[in-house]
Amino acid sequence: MKSPLIYYMILFFGVCALSTSAIFVKIADAPAAITAFYRMFFAVVVLLPFLLVNKKNRQELRLLSKKQWGLGLLSGIFLAAHYVLWFESLNYTSVASSTVIVTLQPLFSMVGGYFLFKERFSKGAIIGCLVAIAGSIVIGWQDFQISGQALFGDILAFIAAGIITAYFFIGQHIRKSLSLIPYSVISYGSSTLLLGVFAFSQQTPFFEYSVQTWWSFIGLAFIATILGQTIFNWLLKWLSASIISMSILGETIGTCILAYFILDEVISLQQGMGIALILIGLALFLLQQRNNK
Repeated sequence: MKSPLIYYMILFFGVCALSTSAIFVKIADAPAAITAFYRMFFAVVVLLPFLLVNKKNRQELRLLSKKQWGLGLLSGIFLAAHYVLWFESLNYTSVASSTVIVTLQPLFSMVGGYFLFKERFSKGAIIGCLVAIAGSIVIGWQDFQISGQALFGDILAFIAAGIITAYFFIGQHIRKSLSLIPYSVISYGSSTLLLGVFAFSQQTPFFEYSVQTWWSFIGLAFIATILGQTIFNWLLKWLSASIISMSILGETIGTCILAYFILDEVISLQQGMGIALILIGLALFLLQQRNNK
C-alpha cells in the first residue's frame, strides 16, 4: 500500500486534468450531447486495448458476476444521465450558475457516505466542506439569475450533482473487487451507448465538425477523462467518494486559471476571494479527514 500522501498528490493531478473540461467544451463547436458522446467514446477507444491485451483484465471480465455487471452498467447510466442533465441545464441557466450547483455534490457525498459507508466527519471537516462550497458560490454568485426558466435549469443541475455522486458511490463499492480497466470500460462503454442514443434522438449530426472541435473531443477524452475521471475511479479503491467529490471543488479554481491564460478571461476580485475560500475549505477538510484515519 502506498503512502496516503501519494494518493492525495495523484488526486491533485486528477483535479488539474479535470479542470480542462470546461475549456475544451467551450472551444468545441458542437452540441452538448455530441461533445459528451465523443468524450466517452474516445475514452473507451483508449482503454479498450488495455482490456483486450492484458490477460488478467480479460479473465476478470469473464468472471464478473451478474451483480458486478449490473453495477458497472448502472454507473454508466448515471454518468450519461449526469452529462445530459448538466448540459441541458446550460440551455436554461448561466454556465456559472450551473457549474456552481453541480459542484454542490459534496453535500450529497457526505450524507450518502454517512448512511451507506458509515463514514464519520469531524466538525472541522464539515466546516471545511461548507467553506469550500461557499467559495464556489462566491465565484458564481453574480451570474445567478432569477426567473422561472433559470430556476428550471438550476434544478436540472442540482439533480445532476446528486446523480454524479451516486456514480462515485457505485464506483467506491465496485472498485473494492473489480480492477480499474474492466470497470472503466464497462462504465464508459454503457455511457457512450446511452449518450449516442440521446444524441441521435436529438437529430444532431455526428460528423462535419471542424479540426479544432475534433481536437477538443480528443482533449476531453485523453486529459479530462483518462487523466481526470479515470484517476478518480482508480483512487476509489483507497479514498472515499466523499473525499474525491470534495476535491472536485478544486476544478473551479483550475478552470478559472486556465480560462485566464487560454481564453483571456479576467479573474475578478470576487473570483479571487472564492478561490481563496475553496483552498482554505479543501485544506481544512482533507487535513481533518486524514487525521481521522
